[in-house]
Amino acid sequence: MSGLTTTEERLVSLPRLAKPLMTAVAATAVLTTAACGGDSTDAAGTDSAETTDGGSDAAPAPGGDYADGTYAANGTYSNPGGTSEVSVELTLEDNTVADVTVTPMASGTSRQFQDQFAGGIADEVVGVAIDDLDVGRVAGSSLTADGFNEAVEQIKADAAA
Repeated sequence: MSGLTTTEERLVSLPRLAKPLMTAVAATAVLTTAACGGDSTDAAGTDSAETTDGGSDAAPAPGGDYADGTYAANGTYSNPGGTSEVSVELTLEDNTVADVTVTPMASGTSRQFQDQFAGGIADEVVGVAIDDLDVGRVAGSSLTADGFNEAVEQIKADAAA
């Protein structure tokens, strides 16, 4: 027995906990910065997110400028039966969805939900700015939206002007 009380024993062991604690604090700061966008300026006031080749990030910033046209992409999503894929075609005019076509690519029950989604998606997205799209449940189908949203992200990258 050391003769130390429980509180004193804890105080003595604090230096052993300092490194793991500091590591956890640093990891939290990195994750928080990443979740909040991560772009910052350094002491000289320059953008620390600049690329070395003079290019830009793959995804445009919210409120980005997109070239008018018709774009297509496929998105995948998980469902109880495995993984399904859905094909999305968007027509953009002035950064706004002018037309949408969803082509179901699944079979069985997933096909039913994709058909329902395809039948109701135009009412949800036509006339909406592409940067404002974040589709959830459409016509009773919720999982298909994950594939749709993934395809929209690819279309945004393709259409970035």
